[in-house]
Amino acid sequence: MTDIQSLRPLAAVLSAAVGIVGIVVLRRNPNIRESATLLSAASTLAIVASMVPGVIGGTTYVTDLGTFVPGVRFVLQADPLGMIFGFLASTLWLVTSFYSIGYMRGLDEHDQTRYFAAFAGSVSAALGVAFASNLIVLYVFYELLTVATYPLVTHDETDEARKAGRKYLAYTFGGGVAALAGTAIVFWTTGTVEFSAGGIAALATADPVLARAAFGLLVAGFGVKAALMPVHSWLPDAMVAPTPVSGLLHAVAVVKSGVFGIARVILDVYGPVTVGELGVGLPLAAVAAFTIVTASVIALRQDNLKRRLAYSTISQLSYIVLGLALLSPAALVGGLLHIPAHAFMKLTLFFCAGAIHVETHTDDISDMAGIGRRMPLTMIAFTIASLGMAGLPLVAGFVSKWYLLIGSIDAGQTVFVFVLLASGLLNIGYFWPIIYQAFFQTPDDSDAKPLIEFPIGGVSARTDGGTKRPAAGDEDRYAVDRNPSDHITDADADVAAHAATDADDHSDDHHHGGPPEGGWERRRIGTESTWFMMAPIATAAAGAVVLGIVPYSAVFLALVQRVVADVTGVVF
Repeated sequence: MTDIQSLRPLAAVLSAAVGIVGIVVLRRNPNIRESATLLSAASTLAIVASMVPGVIGGTTYVTDLGTFVPGVRFVLQADPLGMIFGFLASTLWLVTSFYSIGYMRGLDEHDQTRYFAAFAGSVSAALGVAFASNLIVLYVFYELLTVATYPLVTHDETDEARKAGRKYLAYTFGGGVAALAGTAIVFWTTGTVEFSAGGIAALATADPVLARAAFGLLVAGFGVKAALMPVHSWLPDAMVAPTPVSGLLHAVAVVKSGVFGIARVILDVYGPVTVGELGVGLPLAAVAAFTIVTASVIALRQDNLKRRLAYSTISQLSYIVLGLALLSPAALVGGLLHIPAHAFMKLTLFFCAGAIHVETHTDDISDMAGIGRRMPLTMIAFTIASLGMAGLPLVAGFVSKWYLLIGSIDAGQTVFVFVLLASGLLNIGYFWPIIYQAFFQTPDDSDAKPLIEFPIGGVSARTDGGTKRPAAGDEDRYAVDRNPSDHITDADADVAAHAATDADDHSDDHHHGGPPEGGWERRRIGTESTWFMMAPIATAAAGAVVLGIVPYSAVFLALVQRVVADVTGVVF
């Protein structure tokens, strides 16, 4: 690797941050304000993309800003691992910016200036996380990311949103404290917190008790945003946020910063060899496997589409952690490749959920029978992404999961092969009913999904297409959420009832939709919504397919292989 002094890593972080100023200054003219958002996103992507060829070729771009705290310098560096996250975040920010314009205008959302400014701040912090050269700089941007995303989580300003925001802060700041404690132990033990491919050499000879304690604290701290069980519950609650924010939380920045932090710890702080010698990899793999299966089972009982996608995210993120914890080169490739693979697929799914909400105010799967007639392109994209999430060929998820399967065998841990296969079946279990209902049923002949006849699975279906209602006190045992809309609570019931009488008022986000009388109207592909929303959906779905068919040409696999070669010496 060759280090080159360059301002480009700093410029990428500042480009997104400067966008905040432009967005706020131009707040009185929405069209120009949104142009500033797109310009900031495009310039950030251009800066990051300009470093990709050099990084693949072995160059690391370094911006040294001097001593930060005694013994630690504030340095930003664009290396292969950081470039995976940085290029992904900047690419998807541009796509999400277009989508956000259509979404926010479609619902006539309030405080749009604050929304776009917070989004830019979140991406700036995410790029800081990506290009951090040591644990201290990573920690600073990791906490800034929490602060920047809080206004997005609480955007609706309802009691439910504020409660979710408080929980988000409590969990993520708590995780930050744990990560800082682990960082302090590493510094006290080795005298450095600088990232180095293959790990900090002094950790291999450090006191094993202290080394294991630091590893546990670091993984637990970053594991909060990675939504490892049992510190995952903030993520489903954060679904009260607007759908583009859900995409940011689940695909672009927040949860990816968690798994990225774990990747830095395993690959560049400890190194696979030291992790194996300390015996901490297998316990982490077991936690990841438990999360994969448990979250998938819980997803089966969610009727609210965004909550089902939330639990799917919790499960899928642990694929990444599992690949890192298994330590074999193929598993490392699979885990790291699943970062962009999951991002494109999950962003597609959330974009689809948001388009359905904007156009039909429908949030529950049980109300979506026949919706493929009304939103054909949206549901085709949803189907493509769902197939990839299940690991079927020609979509991104297949490639990353193939490497994970091979890596599990190479590591001598065939039990995780069965975990991965079981997870694929569970993915089919909670995605197929949505697809089948959308394309092959109508509101008159549909039944509640999922059709699993035991409490953890959700609603029991009647032969007449209705559902058995839960007994008093048993509501939480069933799939149909007690609060069926993204933003509705019991206290808002009167608002929701009023909104239900005005199906044409798309500005009222409390309206709970469903098929109109007579079923969904049929529309041609691409006419179901504005192209501000349709184009990003098609782009994200196409990205998932490209990663599944020509992953190396899509840059990310080349970056992943470079990371693994630098860390393990194994060239694919």
